[in-house]
Amino acid sequence: MSAPRTLNTAPLTALYNADALRRIERHYAPDSTPRLMERAGATGAAKAMQLVGGRHGRILVLCGPGNNGGDGFVLARQLKQTGFDVTVVHDCDEHRGAEDAVMAWASWRAVGGLTLPRVPDTGYALVVDALYGIGLTRPIEGVHATWIDAVNEMDCPVLAIDVPSGLNADTGAVMGRAIRASHTATMIAMKPGLFTLDGPDHCGEVSLHDLGLDCAAVTPPSGWQVGRELFAHLLRPRARNSHKGTHGNAMLVGGARGMAGAALLAGRAALKVGAGRVFVGMLDHAALPLDPEQPELMIRTPAEVLAGDLATCVAIGPGLGQSPAALDLMRDAVRTPATLVLDADALNLLAQHGDLEQALTRREAATLLTPHPMEAARLLRSSTAKIQQDRIVSARELARRFRASVVLKGCGSVIALPDGRWFINTTGNPGMASAGMGDVLTGLIAGLLAQGWPADLALLGGVHLHGLAGDRLVAQGKGPNGLTAGEVIESARAAFNALIAGADSRDPRHSTR
Repeated sequence: MSAPRTLNTAPLTALYNADALRRIERHYAPDSTPRLMERAGATGAAKAMQLVGGRHGRILVLCGPGNNGGDGFVLARQLKQTGFDVTVVHDCDEHRGAEDAVMAWASWRAVGGLTLPRVPDTGYALVVDALYGIGLTRPIEGVHATWIDAVNEMDCPVLAIDVPSGLNADTGAVMGRAIRASHTATMIAMKPGLFTLDGPDHCGEVSLHDLGLDCAAVTPPSGWQVGRELFAHLLRPRARNSHKGTHGNAMLVGGARGMAGAALLAGRAALKVGAGRVFVGMLDHAALPLDPEQPELMIRTPAEVLAGDLATCVAIGPGLGQSPAALDLMRDAVRTPATLVLDADALNLLAQHGDLEQALTRREAATLLTPHPMEAARLLRSSTAKIQQDRIVSARELARRFRASVVLKGCGSVIALPDGRWFINTTGNPGMASAGMGDVLTGLIAGLLAQGWPADLALLGGVHLHGLAGDRLVAQGKGPNGLTAGEVIESARAAFNALIAGADSRDPRHSTR
């Protein structure tokens, strides 16, 4: 396997897990003036005022027993002092809360604020969720679960402070119940759980408020969001003096009987993203000697594709099947000196045959794995539920075990590198949960590899481009319902050229103000 590559993560949005955030808070808390809770509450109040506009309408604030609840009391006090009609719901004994939270509760009462033990009737202009933050470690039950259910039924904006209550800040998993916020004002740093698994369905529009703290001065980021900045240096216009050989050869293997479409989708994607030549080794070669929709693809037998020495990269798996012939091809593919991409049935064969795993970990060239959660579960001899329970841990374990760069596909795809670094991709949408999308991703990655992109950046760039292509289609009114993999190929070509031209540089759905 090739040596770890230095990636320029400096301009990316950093992600910090709960342990790292606690270290940051402990570092700054003794010397912070005003207190961090006052800063967070004031910031949340400003965001609430921005969402409500003017001083009309009632605001409901849910306050929990810990520091997140303290942020809520500070927020409620500031809103009340500004002239808003504020109702606070809180059910804890004042001696059970954290010290700063108890002080914040006292400051709320000092301005005449009252607390109610249950969620009153609807009719609010805004609900502010300050029940639980990053410290939640158990499922929400009892009265707080009923509060969350009541808020989720309300027809008004909901602002979550730091993270929506009930959402695991590290994993994005819902813990029993979780607030469905329209907006999340996250404090100090972005959390990984906001962007993967259930996070995007519960966070709404995310804004970052760093409270004036320099997180990187205390501890390195836990991970990063994928951004164009990672691979911007590779987004160069083509030289006029170039030819098809300049842009590399992508070799794809798959397409068993009844599954030719998977291999063709991958081949078309590699071609449309710019590979100079694309060879598709079809197991069902005799039945389909050419692609009538994309005759530029060079259809060969798998043996012909794997036997040559022209490959810049080899991608195997789309429509491969799990026959004895497919297993033989997998063994041949693992022996190739080129960068190797494994998808679909190639991953299933890898999970079933220990000799493949041993051979894979001995490779000198880079290996890329693109599993969805069920395939990841097979590879780790686990269950899909366990994989999804902590997608970051799962992706990192796959990367470590197979000495490969891995993308664990899904909502907020997680990319993990063999050296332990990990990233979350935030492009893409639910319309991409349809047949053939994974084949297109494999082809895009292969196409970037063919053009000389380093393996880690081809994986990161391919995943980002894949989602961006889907987002462009939805923005054009073509989906999300009914979005097809073939449409994504055409959109990926447009998105890639726009990236090269300097457009589409940021995901518009997430604010980092």
